[in-house]
Amino acid sequence: MQIHNFLYTLLLAVLLLVAFGEDAANDDAAAAGDDAVDDDGAANYYGDDYIKYWGSYAILPKRCIVYNDVDVIVFSVFENGYKQCSDSPTGTYITPVATFLNAYLEQKYQDNQDQGNDDYAVPDAASYTQCQQQVIENVEYYVQLGCTDGSPLSLSVNIYSDNTCTTRDSENGMDDSNIDISDIQLPFKRCLPCVYWTDQGDVDDQFYDNHQQQAPLCSTAWQYKETCDRKCQRTGLERWSLSGVNDGSQWNTSDKILLGILALFGCGMLGAILQKRRNMSNKDALLEQAAMSAAGLQPSHVIGIFVLVVIVITVFALLGMKNLTWAMLLIMNTILFGYLMKLTIDSGVSTGETVIGPDGTIIRRGDSDDSSNDSSQERNAGTYKIPVLT
Repeated sequence: MQIHNFLYTLLLAVLLLVAFGEDAANDDAAAAGDDAVDDDGAANYYGDDYIKYWGSYAILPKRCIVYNDVDVIVFSVFENGYKQCSDSPTGTYITPVATFLNAYLEQKYQDNQDQGNDDYAVPDAASYTQCQQQVIENVEYYVQLGCTDGSPLSLSVNIYSDNTCTTRDSENGMDDSNIDISDIQLPFKRCLPCVYWTDQGDVDDQFYDNHQQQAPLCSTAWQYKETCDRKCQRTGLERWSLSGVNDGSQWNTSDKILLGILALFGCGMLGAILQKRRNMSNKDALLEQAAMSAAGLQPSHVIGIFVLVVIVITVFALLGMKNLTWAMLLIMNTILFGYLMKLTIDSGVSTGETVIGPDGTIIRRGDSDDSSNDSSQERNAGTYKIPVLT
């Protein structure tokens, strides 16, 4: 009887364990299913390129432009934020100024809250992200935040004549007001992390998981983005260049001065090289020509390559490609300087300057082998005597 009771109790315990294990497995599966549904639902709502965790991303506001009659912010998103926006971006996009600025101010508010700065408040100027009415000298206008005329790296309150802020009220081609919005200017050309990390003390892993999803600036800009193609990225660059505004890709005064100095330095070295080549001895000229022939080059090839490099540098400079222009200009000047030093040393040896040989002895050479033979013949002239026959 005791054996039967023991077996019954054991069987009951096994059944309870199996039932409990199934319930736990079902709960885990349901939780995983809920997460999958959440992710799938978010992907379906925001698109296939939905990003849930922003902890490693960074965003770079590049400039403000008017594209298709809409004031927009051009920005790039970088997947490897630790590289400070120095690598290739995921893409370059645009989003309306009001949308981007509201997201930036929300991000700034959240960062201050995380740092314990509860006194921070969004500036009053943020209200200009919405189209609102203003009465100026008894005349009704409508104003809204947008790009500054003539500057891609600044925001201004623009004036409109309709209550939807679509028809600009321009005077002498300008539609900016004099309202001060210095408190809400965007940090253009500055790499911003999508998630700011602060010391929160003793927190669990759930906090870090949630915090990576709290990126108001990046998530909002990404949600409302439009791809900025080549035409979009070129929009307004010519106008800003003519107005003297530098968005980082144009040549400023110091750049032009340094560019002129390097160009003059290269021209000076080229003139010195041509002068020294005209004064080369026949032997040195033949040796140099033989070296070029051995490399499969002719003088015309060298001239063509040099002209091509100058044209490429000029094109890069006109396109505002600073890094490539500086690199190629420095490389060309370095090559010219090295060749000029070679010609200088060779000409010094040829003109009879004192040269120390590999064994430490002092060697002197004349102007050329031909001149040496001529001088030797002059020294020996008249010393030979015809033998007398007896």
